[in-house]
Amino acid sequence: MAPLLEVNDLHVEFKSRRRTVYAVNGVNFSIGEGETVGMVGETGCGKSATIRAIIGLLRPPGRIASGSIRLDGEDLTGLDARRLRRIRGAGIGFVPQNPFGALNPVLRIERQFRNVVRAHRRAGRGRIREDALEMLNGVGIADPERILGGYAHELSGGMAQRVVIALAMVLDPPLVVADEPTTGLDLTIQRQILDLIGKMATTRGSSMLLVTHDIGVVAQYCSRLLVMYAGRVVEAGPTNIVLRKPAHPYTEALLSAVPRRGRRLIAAAGAVPTLLSRPVGCYYYDRCRYRGDSRCATETPDLKEVSPGHWAAVFYRKPTMSAQEQAPEKATTQAQAQEDRDGDDAPGTD
Repeated sequence: MAPLLEVNDLHVEFKSRRRTVYAVNGVNFSIGEGETVGMVGETGCGKSATIRAIIGLLRPPGRIASGSIRLDGEDLTGLDARRLRRIRGAGIGFVPQNPFGALNPVLRIERQFRNVVRAHRRAGRGRIREDALEMLNGVGIADPERILGGYAHELSGGMAQRVVIALAMVLDPPLVVADEPTTGLDLTIQRQILDLIGKMATTRGSSMLLVTHDIGVVAQYCSRLLVMYAGRVVEAGPTNIVLRKPAHPYTEALLSAVPRRGRRLIAAAGAVPTLLSRPVGCYYYDRCRYRGDSRCATETPDLKEVSPGHWAAVFYRKPTMSAQEQAPEKATTQAQAQEDRDGDDAPGTD
């Protein structure tokens, strides 16, 4: 079966008078029908540029330099603005980070539902109102009549995000793109919103691309995982395999920074290179504890299959540190073990 969304060798550039920089550098991935795929990576890894290219919301000086984006077989990269507007909403539903930025502050919510629906099909006010009420009920809004008659500024953050989800799903798009949909919400509301998006996508048979910083979210909601770094996908595969047996050192670093009971939190050293300071070879070279010979410094690794369905952009997967370099880590481990033994003997402990 052909994938619903297929991104091939995508490059996104930002051009100025002095130079051209690339926020996305040869991204490849696909999403099947009914599949939920997660995309993770630090700020500056190219996640937002990738999804804005997919939904046709790149603004100058940003543009797609090369590559293809196919939705149900149709290449979106060569379409005019009018055709892209027809696809957004009906073909791709978008749930942004900031719901208040997506909602029109001077129009009532009901009018915004009418605008979305009528941009894609003919429908009377009564039918659109019925659909809007059904969608608002579906996203857990207890008093949809009141919400339809109100404005965005009258909503809480969680309520506004529910309205945006309802607007994104009202036309039953085959693909939903959710860009950090719980940013700025408290933990309880975050879980409710994520459960809601997952439920709506499953109920309506939509595929979903979920962009997030939270690996725990991906582990719970996504069947496959894409790890992005410096504008490239550096690891991809089934979520349970990638999280259990990461093949790229960047994925290892992300997992080490996740708080877990009984394990020391290890912050990832360094930072994502800026668009103006991308290395010549492997983009992760300066931060990699496994880096090897000059090949790492001069060549950029492509994705290769390290196990069935599991891909990683690596040359080496085993540590190359010398015994002297490993000694401090060993000493730290021994010191921690001594502290644990001392703690066991401390007064007042069982």
